[in-house]
Amino acid sequence: MAPRVAVLGGGFQGCCIALELAHRGASVLLVDECDDLLTRTAVANEGKVHLGYMYAADPTLATARTMMAGALAFAPFLHRHLGEAAALATSQPAAYVVHRDSQHGVEEVDRYLRQVHAELQEAAARQPGCYFGQDLAEPLRRLSAGELAERFDPEHVLAAYATPEVAIDPLEVARLLRARIAATPQIEVRTGHRVEGAERTEDETGGRLRITGTVGGAEWAEWNESVDQVVNALWAGRMAFDQTLGVRVERAWLHRLKYGVSLPWPQTLPPAPSATVISGPFGEVVSYPDATTYLTWYPACVRGYSDAVTPPSHWVSHPQDPERSSMAARTVAGLADLVPALRGLTPAHLEPAVVKGGVIVAWGETDIDDPHSELHERFRIGVHSDRGHHSVDPGKLTMAPLFALECADRVLGAGPGGS
Repeated sequence: MAPRVAVLGGGFQGCCIALELAHRGASVLLVDECDDLLTRTAVANEGKVHLGYMYAADPTLATARTMMAGALAFAPFLHRHLGEAAALATSQPAAYVVHRDSQHGVEEVDRYLRQVHAELQEAAARQPGCYFGQDLAEPLRRLSAGELAERFDPEHVLAAYATPEVAIDPLEVARLLRARIAATPQIEVRTGHRVEGAERTEDETGGRLRITGTVGGAEWAEWNESVDQVVNALWAGRMAFDQTLGVRVERAWLHRLKYGVSLPWPQTLPPAPSATVISGPFGEVVSYPDATTYLTWYPACVRGYSDAVTPPSHWVSHPQDPERSSMAARTVAGLADLVPALRGLTPAHLEPAVVKGGVIVAWGETDIDDPHSELHERFRIGVHSDRGHHSVDPGKLTMAPLFALECADRVLGAGPGGS
């Protein structure tokens, strides 16, 4: 008999896990408190599928290797579950930019990027063509002085490197995943259900875990069933749920409320290059083929911090004016110092901009402006299992497909804690 598995959290990680479990024959109950799947942090980011270049503050390369493994599993996972629809359009490949106030000098960044790229080439040689059609065998290239001056402001940018790293449109991925889940009879979706906790039980059904929660503020009166196993992919609520089953967090953590700005790029302006600014002052410019441009600049776009078990309920995903307009303007102003193409944007160009955000959960007590923050290290993440309870810490969107595979292995008995 197929095991019945509750997957808690209908974000990108939860949806990937639900699809993989159903693909392997499990009966899945996918639960989310929102009115639809994939509506919060899953669609409030730039969709970058990280190859490891960002983490120069981790000279061990442990974080880079983790991201690399996730990135190389990403497109094959989507292709298996979405078929030809997984041939997604991608952004321009990103240039990695060394800000003049970076925590790491050009020589240090150069050495780090080349080490990461060499390992990436070795990994990609074992599974060619797996990263959105990008040729990972090409050498990493530092932009010439002329190229640097053409794309960036040399007064603020000391060096830049052309990389194959791309982003996918998270809204399009969300649309495809929703449709695939709706067409999968082994997955029962319950939206509008808020998870509160779980209890271990042995009853006449032979179930081992019962989930508790509310619907519209009232207890789930209709849910008297138990499930064989539970996967906690709740993201912001993950730690609070784990505690109801006796799992205590032994590390410091930090919730951050981070926003990004999406706008239709004006046809009258030359397109902005995709760029990732490291490390310290941090920002992204992501240029998609449909002329949508995504921007984020940390001094302007991080609007809240919390070390509570659950982030504050008043944090909103879509700020309203005047905060929306102010955040968009300050983001453009910060990035325009580095990327001259943004200097042509006027207040009128920013009127249709969408500012959306979500909670970022990561280990550590300080933000990325601290060179010693644990936020620079994203390798102690993954699937943690105990007697049918599997808690998934994805760390980055990049890792969700790989951790879905690992989680399915454990749930179905092929890994630690799976039985």
